[in-house]
Amino acid sequence: MILRKMTLEEARALPYWRRPEGLLILMAAAMPLAFSTWSALLNNFVIEVAGFTGVEIGWLHSVREIPGFLAIGVIFVLLFLREQVLALVSLVLLGVASALTAQFPSLGGILFLTLLSSIGFHYFETVNQSLQLQWLSKDRAPRVLGWLVAVGSGASLVAYLALVTLWDSLGLSFNTVYMVSGGLTAVIALAAFLLYPQFEAPVAQRKTMILRRRYWLYYAMQFMAGARRQIFVVFAAFMMVERFGMAVHEVTALFIVNYIANMAAGPFIGGWIGRFGDRNMMIVQYAGLLVVFLAYGGIYAFGWGVVVASILYVLDHLFFAMNITLKTYFQKIADPADIAPTAAVAFTINHIAAVFLPAALGYLWVTSPGAVFVLAAGMASVSLALACLVPRDPGPGYETILGGVRPQPAE
Repeated sequence: MILRKMTLEEARALPYWRRPEGLLILMAAAMPLAFSTWSALLNNFVIEVAGFTGVEIGWLHSVREIPGFLAIGVIFVLLFLREQVLALVSLVLLGVASALTAQFPSLGGILFLTLLSSIGFHYFETVNQSLQLQWLSKDRAPRVLGWLVAVGSGASLVAYLALVTLWDSLGLSFNTVYMVSGGLTAVIALAAFLLYPQFEAPVAQRKTMILRRRYWLYYAMQFMAGARRQIFVVFAAFMMVERFGMAVHEVTALFIVNYIANMAAGPFIGGWIGRFGDRNMMIVQYAGLLVVFLAYGGIYAFGWGVVVASILYVLDHLFFAMNITLKTYFQKIADPADIAPTAAVAFTINHIAAVFLPAALGYLWVTSPGAVFVLAAGMASVSLALACLVPRDPGPGYETILGGVRPQPAE
């Protein structure tokens, strides 16, 4: 089958499901089937089968973030593969590696397959972000990105509902669930490769590494987002199993509530960004995360129970969904030809702290779990301060409030 190249203008004549937005929606649904299922089972799997403690889980997540730190390599891969093709190849790798997770229940085996699946995940996320910003117009991007959050949450919800209802009744094993969920992601990616034309963005992307001084605030917020996110991703769900003894179906039930909330809120978040602006939504997000992380620390300081921890977990995810403000902010300030290389650079910056932070904090977790979340609150405070530097109406030449007054168009 010869895949036809097609401009975005020509793609408007296609049925909606075969347009670029249709492909973005399909990929948004495919990725969580493998990744979210892997995440939902991970803590129970590594504790019950592999005997992990906080030290090993910290090392696992440090290994998982190495490909994110090396995401800048996407720029060189794009010399040989188109972005759309690379996104689908990465999805296949994510699916296949996730499917094989339970086949190697040792520290070495889990770390190796985690590395492979992480290459797929991070390369997909890097290219997918680039495609979103190239294929979506600035006025429609916030709303569509909000819907993509909802679609991803919906896919995760379907996977988790299946886990909750079938895990005990069918006596499912870790291996069965990993094989089915990872396999579905790989199959959907292969189908997308055959069903969709190769879409041509209106502006050719640079194939070299780009570091621009005027993007410094975007880089700084990406760095803090990556550092802060690691604490939540690594230790929040781990706390639910280690401190409160949650079983697989209980952890998954919490994830279901979480993704119902995200699926419902996603479109509204996109609409709010379009209405209130990137700056205001960033301030709300980081102020909310500051409170949530301080409250996480309170679980250990004051002995709050599983109900409080579960509420905080859902709120944390809702604030995390607002992270699309970073995408829309960058879209407004970027040179259109910089989107692909800057997406790769930003992913690397996002993962600088992620490579060493989980392993280092794993040792802190063993002695003082509450201190880990207090550290995260400090990171949220820094992000809040950076968000206050975002202009109300950002654009090229007016990337921060330190840049003065936004240039006016010539009459």
